[in-house]
Amino acid sequence: MVATPISASSRYIPPGTRQYYFVASIANKNAPTRGELDAGTDLTGEVADVSGFQTTSESADTPDLGSRFTSKIPGRITADDSSITMYASEDSQDVRQLLPRDTPGFVVQFPEGDETGKTMDVFPVKVASAPKMTDIEDPAKIEVQFTITGEPAEDVAVPS
Repeated sequence: MVATPISASSRYIPPGTRQYYFVASIANKNAPTRGELDAGTDLTGEVADVSGFQTTSESADTPDLGSRFTSKIPGRITADDSSITMYASEDSQDVRQLLPRDTPGFVVQFPEGDETGKTMDVFPVKVASAPKMTDIEDPAKIEVQFTITGEPAEDVAVPS
């Protein structure tokens, strides 16, 4: 008997596909409405870099006297420190107006784009800080740092 192979993937790179929205209010993070998403701000065109916005699970040891082997079970789920680095504008009219420190809301990540039937991840967040990056050779940027304030809703269907 031969195992059934996994379906072949349609591979892609994130630029030109992945999108990020900031949405101030979502009633149910497990089922955002199209109206809620459309009321948000599409950050995609100003994003220079993204870090985090993923969950990881710790492991918990489960030793017993029946064996010298220590088995493990999945433990607590955490979200990595997360940030979105965006371009700064010389007139200061940029992400600083939208996301000052302590702004609550949701970062919605569309890995394969904002298209009905695809999936998105919804992260409840609060802006921790938005420092201006100090590199003098690269374009001016602002790194918006977020705390993840609740369990993210992952692989949620994008509504029509």
